[in-house]
Amino acid sequence: MRIGILTGGGDVPGLNPSIKAVVERVADGGHSVVGIRRGWAGLLNANLADPASMEEHFVDLTPASVRTVDRTGGTFLHTSRTNPARVSREDFPAFLGDPPEGDGPFDATDHVLRVLEAKQIDVLIPIGGDDTLSYGLRMHEEGVPVIAIPKTMDNDVHGTDYCIGFSTAVTRGVEFIHNLRTSTGSHERIAIVELFGRYSGET
Repeated sequence: MRIGILTGGGDVPGLNPSIKAVVERVADGGHSVVGIRRGWAGLLNANLADPASMEEHFVDLTPASVRTVDRTGGTFLHTSRTNPARVSREDFPAFLGDPPEGDGPFDATDHVLRVLEAKQIDVLIPIGGDDTLSYGLRMHEEGVPVIAIPKTMDNDVHGTDYCIGFSTAVTRGVEFIHNLRTSTGSHERIAIVELFGRYSGET
């Protein structure tokens, strides 16, 4: 079995450790992992007729190649906020020809499915938040087996208790506010702090 893994949306410190854990566990089961660079954009922009393009957007992952990736934050596979079901005219790959009539957005899912078939990817593991995982749902609806790993500082992915990135958002936010109180108190002022987290009420 060949498993594809990608990261989408914002970066958080837990992404590289997550990728490493997946690669090691999959290897233990006798299967292989291919990393998809730049999230869903990697599948969208992979030109099947151009070997250099395919090499640019995919990388085979082994326990040896990911041995030290958990020592740094972010994602070594890189990330994007691309959603192949909603591609703007400006972002529509030129090698696919002219996009359909209209202003868009355009759905390039058929191309994504062709790329997955060409790379012989049997299972997809997207790591991301609402938008990244919403396209993971689209892949599931198209018949692609998907195992989603929730990642968002908002901690608001439906059906989950904890998302990668939430703990860091809270601890860094608390640290920042504690430090800010020192300066605010020294100058006898009131500070207003706005945190990320949308409307989840978690952060």
